[in-house]
Amino acid sequence: MPDYGHPLAFGVFITPANSPAQAPVQRAVLAEQLGYDLATFQDHPYQPSFHDTWTLLSWVAAKTERIHVAANVHNLPLRGQPAVFARAAASLDLLSGGRFDLGLGAGGFWDAIEAIGGRRLTPGQGVDALSEAIDIMRGVWDAADRSPLRIAGEFYAVSGAKRGPAPAHDIPIWIGALKPRMLRLIGTKGDGWLPSLAYLKPGDLTAGNATIDEAAAAAGRDPREIRRLLNIGELPVAQLVDLAVEEGIGTFILASDDPATMQRFAEEVVPELRDRVATERAERGTGQGRVRNSIALAQRREGIDYDSVPESLVARAVEPGDSAFSRVRNNYIRGGNPGIVLRPASVEEVVAAVGFAREHPETALGVRSGGHGFSGRSTNDGGIVIDLGALNAIEVVDEPSRRVRIGAGARWVDVAAALEPHGWALTSGDYGGVGVGGLATAGGVGYLAREHGLTIDHVRAVEVVLADGSVVRASDDENADIFWAVRGAGGNIGIVTSFEFEADEVGDVGWAQLAFDASDTAEFLQRWATAVESSPRDVTSFLMMGNRTPGSPVYAQTMTVVDSNDPDTILERLQPLADAGPLVQQSVQLVTYASIMANVQDEQHHGRGEPVGRSALVDHVTPEVSADLARLVDGGEIYVLSLRSVGGAVSDVAPEATAYAGRGANFVVSVLGTRRAGLDAAWDELHGHWSGMYLSFDTDPRPERIADAFPPATLARLREIKARVDPGNLFRDNFNVVLQHVESSGAS
Repeated sequence: MPDYGHPLAFGVFITPANSPAQAPVQRAVLAEQLGYDLATFQDHPYQPSFHDTWTLLSWVAAKTERIHVAANVHNLPLRGQPAVFARAAASLDLLSGGRFDLGLGAGGFWDAIEAIGGRRLTPGQGVDALSEAIDIMRGVWDAADRSPLRIAGEFYAVSGAKRGPAPAHDIPIWIGALKPRMLRLIGTKGDGWLPSLAYLKPGDLTAGNATIDEAAAAAGRDPREIRRLLNIGELPVAQLVDLAVEEGIGTFILASDDPATMQRFAEEVVPELRDRVATERAERGTGQGRVRNSIALAQRREGIDYDSVPESLVARAVEPGDSAFSRVRNNYIRGGNPGIVLRPASVEEVVAAVGFAREHPETALGVRSGGHGFSGRSTNDGGIVIDLGALNAIEVVDEPSRRVRIGAGARWVDVAAALEPHGWALTSGDYGGVGVGGLATAGGVGYLAREHGLTIDHVRAVEVVLADGSVVRASDDENADIFWAVRGAGGNIGIVTSFEFEADEVGDVGWAQLAFDASDTAEFLQRWATAVESSPRDVTSFLMMGNRTPGSPVYAQTMTVVDSNDPDTILERLQPLADAGPLVQQSVQLVTYASIMANVQDEQHHGRGEPVGRSALVDHVTPEVSADLARLVDGGEIYVLSLRSVGGAVSDVAPEATAYAGRGANFVVSVLGTRRAGLDAAWDELHGHWSGMYLSFDTDPRPERIADAFPPATLARLREIKARVDPGNLFRDNFNVVLQHVESSGAS
């Protein structure tokens, strides 16, 4: 197998000399400007005339934007514990946006290593130590595995280490090697062979490849998983062509510090070499592109045709065996284990992703915008997830009308920050990490709701990819039925890729966080709810409390926005709320709305297990409602109770104007529990209080919840639209309106 089909890549091998201090950095910056893919540096920590290579790699990564960085190769015996080294590598990869690659060597230069404090090893021991280090490093990067890392090696060991962080991309491990035992290690565990041509005798490349390939095959690996890299000097193009197609070299690294040589090679040699290798490969029918390693292949799930992933999505697809999987598998509270996550970066790629999902009609399909997904439906187990996070553009379409276009994958923290300089805002939930797409298709209860309505009430047009792959624009004037449906039931209709909103003029606002002793829970809930309902519309208040524990008070926290920049008005509005119960802590500030939404703790989601949540709409918190909610707090089946105020401007919109029909409610009630059966029973006892249900906070899979969410006329219209735009029921995994349901008298 002389040609492994790897796409050609080109790098430079730069001396890390520290005089003049910035010279290696300047060479790396030049390499990026010239179009090189990789900048590499020697690693000799015992050499005082060289920069420390790890520090240099970090500095170069910070000074560049595109080029990858690597040691050529790291001196493992002087780089400390592999687990710590792995975390350093992952950190640099994350900070650089996935631009760190790992070159490793077993040692050599043992006199110098021992002189600076390293342990002298025999050649055989060096190979064994490197093998153990690779296992530990890969174990640390495997953040998807939540078990403690335990490896008992002779030279390196870990006994219960925590895994992570996962790097930004699958960091390849390229091994510098010449001897057979090291070559066999590459075949067994490495991702690349990195020798220098100057140290090779005729026939060494051929023999080395054969040794690596035999070891790979014996380990159950495809030899094409292993990239062949080569440090070279200036060579004729014809010789480089032979090295590529006869010896399998995929990455050529020019060993030169001379800017003129670097420029000449990039501008004259590289283009010709690419063309000639492409011609040779076309004639031979070789060139395979990416080959996934055997570890990743073993983790693929049944029922998914991975080979049919559209070409435009291959580079951005994440499978269970990929390092990025731990960052995309879960949502906010649900632990997921999908079979593949597709991350389209354009509308055309969304169409391709929908086409792929359409070819898998029996496979679960989740659609994710920003990744929050409180209800858990934006991930799954063994299915397909279409992650819209890359569609996150935010642009002003028309300043006078405050019209803005926002991608479905944007997060509300970023939207609020982008709108603030204009003096605008959009009501947008209570957490900045929520994605635009999920909120703006389900309803959108936020801190400005009573003054400005739901998020969906500000949508003026949408772009939607339907189940058949067609892309339509929907508004009051175009595809009006689709526009009606996506505002409240968008998960059933298609994938909205972008929204046009009309923003509100919002300046500084009052932001109050009040904590109460709510031990007299029923009385407190009723007093707070009555105060909210009696407040002017510029007041929107949310409440959250935990369950009762023996011997401890029940505490409640309220988060309230007063849409005013006048301190006296803010305090006047807050006083009735503060009188709801004994205050134990308070904070009142005049802030921007964007600062409230900047409450994102972590861009990654670490959900575990299956969330158990219920939600409902209630018109008024009557004494009966508050008493039953208090019993729920005391009953042990929930650990969080939340009430979010709506009403006001939300109720100004006619119930039939959007698929979200619960316009008469003044509160959204939601709870989180631990046992599905127990919470089902407790919640069902309260059903007579409810006037609807809010999709975003509910995880109940029972089909009768569809009737709670959508009144009969709304549901009938949704089903008619669904039958036209999604007759195959592709979008079925998010409160599917096609489900047969038990009619419920509690929803109206």
